[in-house]
Amino acid sequence: MAFALSEILVTSGNTIPPQGMAPYMRLLSHDAFSNYRTIMQEVTLSPAMGAYLNMVNNDKPNPTANTHANENYARELMQLFTLGLYALNPDGSLQLDSSNNPVPSYDQNTVEALARAFTGWTYPTQPGATPQKHNPTYWIGPMVALDSNHDMAAKTLLNGVTLPAGQTAAQDLKGALDDLFNHPNVGPFISKELIQRLVTSNPSPAYVSRVASVFASGTFSNFGSGAARGT
Repeated sequence: MAFALSEILVTSGNTIPPQGMAPYMRLLSHDAFSNYRTIMQEVTLSPAMGAYLNMVNNDKPNPTANTHANENYARELMQLFTLGLYALNPDGSLQLDSSNNPVPSYDQNTVEALARAFTGWTYPTQPGATPQKHNPTYWIGPMVALDSNHDMAAKTLLNGVTLPAGQTAAQDLKGALDDLFNHPNVGPFISKELIQRLVTSNPSPAYVSRVASVFASGTFSNFGSGAARGT
């Protein structure tokens, strides 16, 4: 299961050195049968993922310098790790609009808002060191936040959710991950990804629907959404 997750929540040894990859793989092994919301949280704050998809040292926008929040992790989190590009039916098939075209699951505005929600995080503080805006590279433990480097403006995400102004980096991260986790795409998208890696590369819609239903109920090894709500 950890190996299957590593092929979905992808990092790369071509970019991340062994001392970063080893803790990342331990994280996936430890969380292999935990709730997917837990996996989302720990992967998001992993220094290896932070370095691979540029969330580490992602600074808040600076209008004077004409800089923007880095969008790489925000985009890949939605496209590869949670939702996929298009709205899905419970059996993993595409939802289509009146012109028979797939319906996008998010747009560029969502990417930009989510990128701003993920600003302010840096490498873990090494033992005995003083926290900095950009801590030196360190691979052990979750990334840490510096709220003065976090965009505290309001952010509109998916499902009609708005993160209010004035929140800390940790509050925005929790709100953003909760919003994504509760999107109806997550069950069929992640279920199909796991089936393809553990069972068959071309599962039927009925198969995806059955697994997604169990995912949503929270009864499959505590992996789905219901378990997070105590059901």
